[in-house]
Amino acid sequence: MKKDFFHKFKSMFNVAHFGLFVTLLVAFFVLFFLFPEFFASGVTYVRDSETIKSIKKSIKPTLPPLDTILYDKKINELANNPPPKPPTTKVVKDPQTGVETTVTVEPKPIIYPWPVKTVYPNAGAILPFKRIIAYYGNLFSTKMGVLGEYPPDEMLQRLNVEVKKWELADPSTPIVPALHYIAVVAQASPGADGKYRARMPHSEIDKVLAMAEKVNAIVFLDIQVGFSTLQAELPVFEKYFKLPNVHLGVDAEFSMKSGIRPGKVVGTYDAEDINFAANYLAKIIKENNLPPKVLVVHRYTQKMITNYKEIKPLPEVQIVMHMDGWGGKAKKINTYQQFIYKEPVQFTGFKLFYKNDILTPGTILMTPNDLLKLSPQPIYVQYQ
Repeated sequence: MKKDFFHKFKSMFNVAHFGLFVTLLVAFFVLFFLFPEFFASGVTYVRDSETIKSIKKSIKPTLPPLDTILYDKKINELANNPPPKPPTTKVVKDPQTGVETTVTVEPKPIIYPWPVKTVYPNAGAILPFKRIIAYYGNLFSTKMGVLGEYPPDEMLQRLNVEVKKWELADPSTPIVPALHYIAVVAQASPGADGKYRARMPHSEIDKVLAMAEKVNAIVFLDIQVGFSTLQAELPVFEKYFKLPNVHLGVDAEFSMKSGIRPGKVVGTYDAEDINFAANYLAKIIKENNLPPKVLVVHRYTQKMITNYKEIKPLPEVQIVMHMDGWGGKAKKINTYQQFIYKEPVQFTGFKLFYKNDILTPGTILMTPNDLLKLSPQPIYVQYQ
């Protein structure tokens, strides 16, 4: 009796559940081969997690192609040239018949130096689509600029105040905040190697990068070579230039080719020096698949930059000629017109000194609206 019941049950099981059994068996093998970690014992998953993170970092987002139409529109807006003069009319009398007719006279076309016709940048370029608002200085000094004058959180708050002013003054141009850090500082003493410059520790640059990250800012490393050269100084910071958010500033004032120590006379760079810096950055960008970088060149006198026509912007490097002089509004505008406007390269910058620009009683710091009236409009603005 029991045996017959068992055979009946077995038969019912085989008929009713055979399909389910096969399904479960297939599912088991699928799980085993796809997710072996679930069937292993004593296995840690740290390595797998790190591998996934590494893969995610290596997958860089694809940048949209450069919008050349928008690029041309923006650089024409930055040029800020006066509108063309309208046609005029005048009465002309025929000397033979004495008949008078009114004719339209078209004004003679004026060729302005801006905008500059240069190569288009690669995809991901900051300029001219966004304006950079930077705080300048060194963490070891409260007198070299606002970047080192205040505690980090207060400094970043002050920078944000300036960013908001610019967003209000020019809503059509988004703002990129920046920290412009003097990574090589010219010195009055020769130092151990006689180069009259001091390189900042990488630990200080790391601090600046951490500050910048808090406000999604980019970073500029500024180089004052003293008796040294860009060829010697730039490679010292190469690991930082491989980061997509780190850019470069070069200060001709402290390039002492005359052999006179920094601070005694104003130094100089030639186009050859600036082209070296641009090509150095371009090589790093190509090798590391980076978006274009910005190269800021400080200038406020004629001799600070020689052979400007030979300076070559590249698809990988956008060059900003930065008016670095201080004084009252009229003096600063004149310096800008003489040494930036008249010798065009690609883009322009303008420095505002919180203290030195208002030394004369009754003067006030220039506002964003003041700078937006300039021709061309600065696309990089630095506060010291």
